[in-house]
Amino acid sequence: MSAGAAIYRTSIAHVRESPLKNRFTYRSYSWFVDVDNLPLLPRLLRPLAVFNAGDHLGDPAESIRTNVERYLRTQGMEPDGGAIRMLTSARVFGHVFNPLSLFWCYRSTGELDCVIAEVHNTYGERHCYLLRTDASGRASVPKAFYVSPFNDVDGQYRMKLPAPDERLAVSIVLEREGQRPFVATMDGRRRPATIKNILAAAVAVPAAPLLVSALIRVQGIKLWARRLPVVTRPHHTSQEAVQ
Repeated sequence: MSAGAAIYRTSIAHVRESPLKNRFTYRSYSWFVDVDNLPLLPRLLRPLAVFNAGDHLGDPAESIRTNVERYLRTQGMEPDGGAIRMLTSARVFGHVFNPLSLFWCYRSTGELDCVIAEVHNTYGERHCYLLRTDASGRASVPKAFYVSPFNDVDGQYRMKLPAPDERLAVSIVLEREGQRPFVATMDGRRRPATIKNILAAAVAVPAAPLLVSALIRVQGIKLWARRLPVVTRPHHTSQEAVQ
């Protein structure tokens, strides 16, 4: 087990304000790890958490660090080997579903350089947003990726992504024409990634990737049943170093 790895038992909320009101909250858990020191569980527990480069941006044959740094270079940045810390869901019993993974990328001096928000949709596509956050972890970026069949790609994301410490508090607000049609939040408390805490998280949210994926799809069916208009999914061109 890697020193410093942590688990956040999370509460995740999706709130729609228009064209109809809907609130959806579920519980899960996320790992917070250093990409250079990924946790390796004892063999009998390994099905509960596996970290694969292929579940994230870039070349699955390369390391997560290599792929993150290659993406940063496509964005005109030059990493210098500073720490990269990732908030994500691991593979559980061979399955993974990561609506959002976050990478806090640091300079070798310890100063935060940027944050990468890697978004996956239920169609197997991914997109990365590069964010230069302020001292409070806030940044804004145009929406450029189709996530929900009930939202097109117009609008602006306002994100708050402070590096997690004892508390995880992430929020993403979609703004459009002076309104906020969609807000997502993720809150949690830090626990060290001990065997006891890993087992407790796995029992609290069994087969977490499958469960979360199923819950999101059930919510989609409910919204469709309420006659929320479906937006046609546009073609998504893979970003350089992200596919």
